[in-house]
Amino acid sequence: MAEKKKASKFLGTALLGLLGVSLIGFGTGGFGTNISSIGKVGDTTIDANDYARALDQELRSLGAQFGQNITFAQAQQFGIDRSVLQRVIAQTALDNETMRLGLSVGDAEVAEQVRAVQTFRGLDGQFDREAYAFTLERAGLSEAEFEADIRSEAARNLLQAAITTDTAPSDAYVDLMFSYLAERRNITWGTVAETDLETPLAVPTPAELQTVYEANPATFTTPEAKRLTYVWLTPAMLADTIEIDDATLRELYEERIDQYIQPERRLVERLVFEDQDTAEAAAAQLAVDPSGFETLVLDRGLTLEDIDLGPVAQADLNGAAEAVFALDDTGVTAVVETDLGPAIFRVNAILTAQETPFVEARDDLASDILANRAARQIQDQARGFDEELASGATLEDLAAESDLTLGTIDWTPDAEQDIAAYDGFRQAARIVGAEDFPEIAELEDGGIFALRLDEVIPPTLQPLSDVQQQATLAWQEAQRTAARAAKADAAADSLRAGTALPDLGLDEVIEQDLTRSDTIPGAAPELVQTAFEMAIGDVRTIEGESATYIVRLDAVNGPDADNPEITALRDAVETAARQDISQDVLDAFTAAVQADARVQLDQGAINAIHAGFN
Repeated sequence: MAEKKKASKFLGTALLGLLGVSLIGFGTGGFGTNISSIGKVGDTTIDANDYARALDQELRSLGAQFGQNITFAQAQQFGIDRSVLQRVIAQTALDNETMRLGLSVGDAEVAEQVRAVQTFRGLDGQFDREAYAFTLERAGLSEAEFEADIRSEAARNLLQAAITTDTAPSDAYVDLMFSYLAERRNITWGTVAETDLETPLAVPTPAELQTVYEANPATFTTPEAKRLTYVWLTPAMLADTIEIDDATLRELYEERIDQYIQPERRLVERLVFEDQDTAEAAAAQLAVDPSGFETLVLDRGLTLEDIDLGPVAQADLNGAAEAVFALDDTGVTAVVETDLGPAIFRVNAILTAQETPFVEARDDLASDILANRAARQIQDQARGFDEELASGATLEDLAAESDLTLGTIDWTPDAEQDIAAYDGFRQAARIVGAEDFPEIAELEDGGIFALRLDEVIPPTLQPLSDVQQQATLAWQEAQRTAARAAKADAAADSLRAGTALPDLGLDEVIEQDLTRSDTIPGAAPELVQTAFEMAIGDVRTIEGESATYIVRLDAVNGPDADNPEITALRDAVETAARQDISQDVLDAFTAAVQADARVQLDQGAINAIHAGFN
């Protein structure tokens, strides 16, 4: 039963992936070709659509991870295309092995898994034939193709389950890992900070400054920089040249009236039932325990996202408005008859009515209009600027004859001032070369720019006279660190000899039952890490950013058998080890069958798919 649920969940997720890339069009001429396969593993073809969808999903995943779109060229630099190809080959190798072994599932199993996919359910939580057909049509799949995919996936699951059976780790291994993770330690520690030093810091002599300067040239060396000349024009630069009358502002205010005048709204969920009796029984249950609403939703095979209506006003709810807005606070309504059948509504929050008068909205409206008009003016001029540059005009020429502003910058990747604050400019500055001609490019706010590389300034060691203050700070920090370390070393020697830290004028902190995952507020992370590298009675010093730590290990204790979270950790260790072993066994098996079956790839087809992503 567990395997069926797992497979159904996978299929629902896989279908969403198919929908996400339904416009790719492989196998249907989406790239001007009719690619159906990119090769074979044994007697089984490697489906081109499978590879294309896997690539697209990986790109989307990377984009979500980095917070920006990832181009296919960037993905190739990370080896994503090769990784995805190997994954699809491995899956096809398992498909080929299931065919060789004659593994498959019957129509009843396929039908059950189709009905279990959440995407194919209607509002009543039951399988909806029309939703099934519509969803597959949007994904560019026939029912036969999708059900064949289900059958293949189910067969692979059977094979994988057989391969990974009986992969439990040994008790000795689990006990060893559990003891390592859950072992506890008692420590005594203290710190030596600058305030604990008796001698104030001196002022360095010229000779001492020279020594620091010569010993740390990298500290006083500027990074490589690009000296750039640029022109730019942004909407903000044109704001003073654009006039807006009140009539225009009021017209925009009326267009956005729903934004500035909002009636009371409520965050509402609607749970529809098959009949009145079922709805009344649920209402009676909620009258006793209002917190049981989520359980009712889950029992119907739905999620809270499925029933969420979002923020709604009275006008949005038709006949249900009276019951929903009659609630004085959050809660559930009685049974309400709706177009979809009897339903219960839950109000999760009440959003009070809001009204922003024209006078208060005026500045925002004017800002939007100014930005839009200025951006349009800039875009209208951009093509002409580009043509002038292509005809031989210099950046200086453009600035002299237009509203473009001329500037220069010694750009480094750390630069963030003025135009360097724009991502578009930074990207262009990063790749511009000496042979590149200036071209008009866009900025994020609707502005434009063009740049020219004048020279590359190599890393330069600055004269000591220019960095004297920086050298003084470096010398003082070195003196401060050395003084702290000397006092901490002396205190550590005294602690080993039996003198307590308070007797040395230092604060003492006692920590008990620390585990490897614990942190001590305000202390360097290395403090706990070091404690687990020590033997009982050892004393060590640790250099931190603003203090030197002294730590003594007082005791080593085994896992806390009375702590349910710790005892549950052993089960987690065993589960993780079982999964790791299972994956290793599966990887080894997949590699073996892949080698036996002989992989044949059509590099031309693969390249054609790659071209579709560029």
